[in-house]
Amino acid sequence: MWQHRVDYAYVLPSIVVMLIVIAYPIYYTIDLSFYKTPPSLQLRDKIFVGMENYTAILSSDVFWRVTWNTVVWTFGSTVFSFMLGFGAALALHRDFFGRGVMRAILIIPWVISAVAASYIWKWIYHSDFGVIGAVLVGLGITSRPPNFIDNVDTVLPALIVVNIWREFPFAMIMMMAGLQTVPDQLLRAAKVDGANAWQRFWHVTFPHLSSVSTVTVLLLAVSNFNSFIIPWIMTGGGPSNASHIWITHIYELAFGRQRWGVASAYSVLLFLILMALGYFYVRALGGNESKDRGT
Repeated sequence: MWQHRVDYAYVLPSIVVMLIVIAYPIYYTIDLSFYKTPPSLQLRDKIFVGMENYTAILSSDVFWRVTWNTVVWTFGSTVFSFMLGFGAALALHRDFFGRGVMRAILIIPWVISAVAASYIWKWIYHSDFGVIGAVLVGLGITSRPPNFIDNVDTVLPALIVVNIWREFPFAMIMMMAGLQTVPDQLLRAAKVDGANAWQRFWHVTFPHLSSVSTVTVLLLAVSNFNSFIIPWIMTGGGPSNASHIWITHIYELAFGRQRWGVASAYSVLLFLILMALGYFYVRALGGNESKDRGT
């Protein structure tokens, strides 16, 4: 290290910035999770309570409700976004007239601002003026417009639909890139050997997409687990906590109720889960690099 001290001096400013904007907030959040904090958040007024915030969280019915919502939200959004994106990628991988235009259209949900998309879908779901309700009433399917986001039974599926609509283009782009790496000679050889379209996909195409599929699913899972804009803008966690997920509940605890210690404890638990997902993501990337070196 002493011999390369000049090299380390070049990266020292970056290390200092990372310590200030990343390491210190993490340390302060962990430290704050062991205290009971007043709304004023004066350091001299903090009361050390040890693991009390964590035990209060784990024994709370709201915690388990929010956790279940988070699991449903993350799993549903990730799985269906990936499946829809994969299907779109397979369709667009074929050469047909207007393929470029179709690609551009399908990417639109991803490039639209999440805030703008949330407000648009909020009006689409509106029980009085929403397009979906008007169409259903006009077709005679229902006598009155459904109440999508104000109903505890339908609010979370309705939000998941919006999230899938916005995220599937990302999966589509990733899988389209992966499809470009499938060797054409293997597909032609399989076709010569008598393999039908499904067999060629399952035994040739899909194995070559395993790495990019794993990375895509992990990226979607991390993004969805930490998603905030759509559920907060569209419902604010309501009604009756039916659409609260971890990140929105943490925000409400911290900035709505000023329960900084409890919110910090929630954040630490969320941080540990995201670190675990990040570990698998790094492992997946490492596996891809190993395969590339092997080839």
